[in-house]
Parts: sequence; structure tokens; C-alpha cells
Amino acid sequence: MRKPPIHKSFLNAFRGVFFMIRSERNFQLELLALFINLFLIFYLKLSSLDAILILMVSFGVLSAEIFNTAIEKICDIIQPEFDKRIGFIKDIAAGAVILTAILSVIVGILVYWKYIFN
Repeated sequence: MRKPPIHKSFLNAFRGVFFMIRSERNFQLELLALFINLFLIFYLKLSSLDAILILMVSFGVLSAEIFNTAIEKICDIIQPEFDKRIGFIKDIAAGAVILTAILSVIVGILVYWKYIFN
């Protein structure tokens, strides 16, 4: 199988992101959080290092949500009916998202604390 041209690969990747934006409520909420963070980065004039930390955890949560959704979609194809084993797999994938989100909240508190309370 031939690899598609690079522009086609980028189009496919962005199509995946747009699918997430259109169809996944959690992704939409996490994207809203990213936009709030972008506003705060500029409004509070975060240092470059602090801005990078906030952006890394924000995009980490978005990426974890994309992987979680991909795992859920694959599981639904493999086993469309309820199956405890599939449910366990989906729970594990969702666990990765919640851990990443917890990390992002901790990083947010540590970074924003010094800008808001000083």
C-alpha cells in the first residue's frame, strides 16, 4: 500500500480533529478549557515556561480524549452488544483521560497561583 501524499495525511488528521469537535461533548469542553487557558496566558502575561506547561497539559488532555474515543469506537465495532470485558477496556481508557485531566488541574493551580495571588 502506497503512502498518501503529505497534504492528504494532514487533511485526514484534521478531519479526525473536526470529527471530535463535532461529535464529542467532552472534547468540546476540554477545547473550551484550552481557549480559557489561552486567554489567561495572555491576560496574566505568563512566562514562556509557564505558558508551555499550560499548553502541554491542555493538549495532553485533548490527545488523551482522542485516544479514548478511538479505543471506544474500536471496541464498539468489535463488540456492539454489551460486554463486561469491553466495558472494562473503555473504563481503562477513560481512566487515562481523568488522570491527565487531574494533572492539568494540578499544573494549572501551581502555575496560576503565583499570577493571581501575587
